[in-house]
Amino acid sequence: MATPQDLVRFDKLVVASPNYIRQPTLRQLAERVQHEMLRAITTPVMSNSHHVCQSTYILNRLYETPIADASILVAITNETRPKLLLTRRASHMNSHAGEVSCAGGRYEVGDGNNVVTALREACEETALPPDKVQLLGQLPMQTSKSGMSVRPIVALIEPDLTLIPELGEISRIFWADFETLISQPTVEYQVEYRLQDHLEHTATLLTPSWQVDGETVWGLTGRVIANLLETGFDRQFEWYYRTQDSNIKINRE
Repeated sequence: MATPQDLVRFDKLVVASPNYIRQPTLRQLAERVQHEMLRAITTPVMSNSHHVCQSTYILNRLYETPIADASILVAITNETRPKLLLTRRASHMNSHAGEVSCAGGRYEVGDGNNVVTALREACEETALPPDKVQLLGQLPMQTSKSGMSVRPIVALIEPDLTLIPELGEISRIFWADFETLISQPTVEYQVEYRLQDHLEHTATLLTPSWQVDGETVWGLTGRVIANLLETGFDRQFEWYYRTQDSNIKINRE
């Protein structure tokens, strides 16, 4: 039986060229995400095969980016009404229990790069086949509240896939309507936060969030989505963490 590692093949991974994306919102997202990755190139890509050269360059950049502690797959369905894939972590997990996240997880020796980590973990957690994924690019590194570096990998996936949650890690798979998310306002969310220097004390933390299909999307996942929408659609967010009884901002998730 094939394992997730067997399914993730470097020679099968492709970058979606904006020229071939019909849905306008997704095409703009691809153009913006890839533009950010191409800004460092010093030699313009010329000739009629421009999109081929650009896709190859994007793929190489993805492979060569320094390896993060973990990577997540920001997966959006390639269809007329796109949807963003989200999961709720199982309540018994040691970290982020019961919280909303993108599929993904820790780097493992043998992955080789962040793309394989994101695809392998997504396959393990949701049975998402890597060969149904087209890469768009990556977003800036994020840091989790445990101090882990996390690399978001942005991709298109085929619609109507049969995804199955791995119940040891994921309790639910659900979807955010992507075009609604682009214009949807954030809602301030209250969460109990344990103070580092006073383990017996907690504070009520206020932070932006989205409400999606009965779930609250906040924390690192919220920051990743905010960055995605800023990159692709110029939405501006003040992403803050502060205690309820003061204006002191907390510079962590």
